Amino acid sequence: MPHFAIHCIDKPDSLDLRLATRAEHLAYLQPINDRILVAGPLLDLEGQPMGSLLIIDFDERKDAVAFAAGDPYALVGLFASVAVTAYRKVLPT
Repeated sequence: MPHFAIHCIDKPDSLDLRLATRAEHLAYLQPINDRILVAGPLLDLEGQPMGSLLIIDFDERKDAVAFAAGDPYALVGLFASVAVTAYRKVLPT
């Protein structure tokens, strides 16, 4: 099963929306926890969340795109941009 990187950048001044939706976002990830290589917030220079990075196993890119679109963060309009890209893990082995 290939990995896909889901790279999301939040809209400006949306930290409150991110925090208000965090529990739903984490619950959305729970059923596929065993397929997640890495997931967490991207941080700005002050250490505050300003986006998300998830690297997850999906059968096809269209599955990763659909998953990203169904994320509660996406559904509430948190993101200014979302990119879904195939990814190959090299290190650590």
